[in-house]
Amino acid sequence: MKNIEKKRPVLSCAILFAICGLSRIIEYFVIKTDETIFAENFFHKAFGIAVLAIVLHFCGDTWKSIGFIKGKTVSDILKGFLLGGCCFLVAYSIECLLLYQINQNVTLAFYISGFTLNGETIRHDGFLFLLLCIVVNIINVWMEEGVFRGLFMRILAEKLSFIRAVLLIAVLFGIWHWVMPLRDYAQGNISLADSLIMGIGYIVLAGIMSIKWSLLYKMTGALWMGLGDHLFNNVIVTNLLHVISNGEADRMQIIRIMIGQMLSFSIITICYRKIWKTARYGKVED
Repeated sequence: MKNIEKKRPVLSCAILFAICGLSRIIEYFVIKTDETIFAENFFHKAFGIAVLAIVLHFCGDTWKSIGFIKGKTVSDILKGFLLGGCCFLVAYSIECLLLYQINQNVTLAFYISGFTLNGETIRHDGFLFLLLCIVVNIINVWMEEGVFRGLFMRILAEKLSFIRAVLLIAVLFGIWHWVMPLRDYAQGNISLADSLIMGIGYIVLAGIMSIKWSLLYKMTGALWMGLGDHLFNNVIVTNLLHVISNGEADRMQIIRIMIGQMLSFSIITICYRKIWKTARYGKVED
């Protein structure tokens, strides 16, 4: 397996992506865990973690080799939370101002909810659902960061430049999220045209987030900060903290997410470019 990774890194990633992707499709279309008490599809993420562990074992690698490095784990995760919190403070503020201008009323609500681009939500309250939301999303982000930014980055580094690897991973991560609008179309909730438009939206948005988290991995040398930002996005932005106006929840959620993600993406890109220029040319004057 180690030899295959070195000789055919792109093919290796494609095979692993297909295996994990098949489990994702089965859960979204057959098991539908998000329509149960869990309110999230996470079994395929647990399966992905198992696949990741098996690959690391047979390749003689460790979790440390793909970015799960002991040390500043808690502090880096908190930094990721802080990054997400600051950027989405701006995003939530803009969303609330827009809705207030339109409807003359806006409030914030705290409850568990799923997320789709077509605006459908499922509401749950109570400590048990909060705990489930956190645990399930820890599994989710551990798998996605471990496989996409960790394992895939290490494999692709054998043959590709960092930038090419980042872009390929971003494409795969975008395709990974296309299953959501495909299921909405299969269930008759949206038209084929809307499914395609939403699919493109998912690819672009997920791709941007993937690039940001890859840059954070490169800058910090570990997955923790990207994992913290990823966890903030999944738990707070898309599940827990909602904007209510005229009795309607999250009417502009996608706008909020785009603003928050583009803002954090811009900040991280600027920081990465400055670090890269400094490493290449020495001190860079402002």
